Amino acid sequence: MEEKFNFKIGDLVTVKQKIVEAGRQRWQNFEGIVIAKRGRGENQTFTVRKIASSQVAVERIFPVSSPWVLEVKVKKKGKVRRAKLYYLREKKSSKTKTS
Repeated sequence: MEEKFNFKIGDLVTVKQKIVEAGRQRWQNFEGIVIAKRGRGENQTFTVRKIASSQVAVERIFPVSSPWVLEVKVKKKGKVRRAKLYYLREKKSSKTKTS
């Protein structure tokens, strides 16, 4: 079975999703690193982690088969040796260091 989106763990992706607020709809981009994929078929989901303003980390879980997820663009391919990148939750990036 062919996957709907072509990305892997560790890739930097932009997820375009549809948001409905007060009867209006708009599109919002969520850009981050794919840290996990799970499930098969209709139940498949992927987790994207980004560093938001004030160096706060935000994680979102997106269902692959959701009509709200319009597209997933791969901005940069990642090279990792793990199936799940949960260790990134504990890691401090060089941008967060203040000297």
